[in-house]
Amino acid sequence: MKVLVGVTGCIALYKVAGLVSSLRKDGHELRIIMTQSAQKLVSKDLFSAVGNCPVYTDEDAFNITGGWIPHTELSKWPDVFVVAPATANTIAKIAHGVADNLLTMVSLAFAKDKKLLVPAMNVRMFENPITQENIEKLRRMGWWVLDPAEGHLACGEVGRGRYPENEVVQEAIYILGSDKPLRDLRLLVTAGPTWESIDPVRVITNRSSGKMGFEIARMAARLGAEVTLIAGPTCLNPPFFIKEYVRVESAQQMFDETIKRFESVDAVIMAAAVADYTPAFKSGSKLKKSAENLSIELIKTKDILEELGQKKSKQVLIGFAVETEELEFYAEQKLRKKNLDMIVANEVQAMGSDQSTVTIIKRDGSKKRVGPDAKDRIALAVLDELARLWRGS
Repeated sequence: MKVLVGVTGCIALYKVAGLVSSLRKDGHELRIIMTQSAQKLVSKDLFSAVGNCPVYTDEDAFNITGGWIPHTELSKWPDVFVVAPATANTIAKIAHGVADNLLTMVSLAFAKDKKLLVPAMNVRMFENPITQENIEKLRRMGWWVLDPAEGHLACGEVGRGRYPENEVVQEAIYILGSDKPLRDLRLLVTAGPTWESIDPVRVITNRSSGKMGFEIARMAARLGAEVTLIAGPTCLNPPFFIKEYVRVESAQQMFDETIKRFESVDAVIMAAAVADYTPAFKSGSKLKKSAENLSIELIKTKDILEELGQKKSKQVLIGFAVETEELEFYAEQKLRKKNLDMIVANEVQAMGSDQSTVTIIKRDGSKKRVGPDAKDRIALAVLDELARLWRGS
């Protein structure tokens, strides 16, 4: 992906150096434009070094060589155009068509819809009605304007105006730069383990980390889906830019939250490792260690996938299977029994790991082995097959 980054004169620009470095490490091609104010804060050599790329300034605006006109050629080059950090001054100029430096000239000439503004400024400047009016105008013109974060600002005040974390900005860039095979798809993803309480302290759970489901949700949002993620107890932060994030604890809670949303979605990917059994009796106080042995009666939990399989009409339903032996055999049985369109047979060693090896099995009997690979790549493979099922191809 080709990314053009416009850097303006805000103290947060030092954070953008980290963004540029991260994009470079991910293999993307970069070009940088710096305003005069930005150069007063940091040398262009810094961005040239961390991005391993050319850096353009106002001195280059009229450096026309061999018919190469900087502002028009730079406006045609990128897949994604990002202005970060975007000061109130630059936002006002772009909103009103002022083209008095190389960055604003490129902004005026950039004809694609893949353009991102990342405001960063004093809270009162950000909340000023003029700035808010300019931001809303730019949004109507097709700019994606990220909301700044809240917190301590460089001026010593506290409030909105702080430059967002680079992980947020980078994910926004990837969303803009990605194809959208799942555009308009309403997708529900479940992830993580469940906790079945024995008493207020102890639970029955499993080794699921939730990483696979979270990667599916994150990549699905990147590919254009409207994503709802229902997750059991994990230590993971929710993916950026999903529609809804729901935290649950028990199998019953996951059942309830999934069932009540099922009719309003186009597809479900059940990546959660839901407990098959739960204690018949849950003590209201901590059980004392008073006996040598303790027996706990377990009763079956409701089978979410089976219930969805019975209820589904046009929804695409995808399940996961984890076994210690005869994985594909049991996965195929589960696919048929629960009326699934596809199942992902996941090797047990993947639980808690950042990598996985899976076999994707469809109702027509076709199989596709993926991995070993990182879970984001596995997620993309699963979503590629979902797109085919959803589109009917």
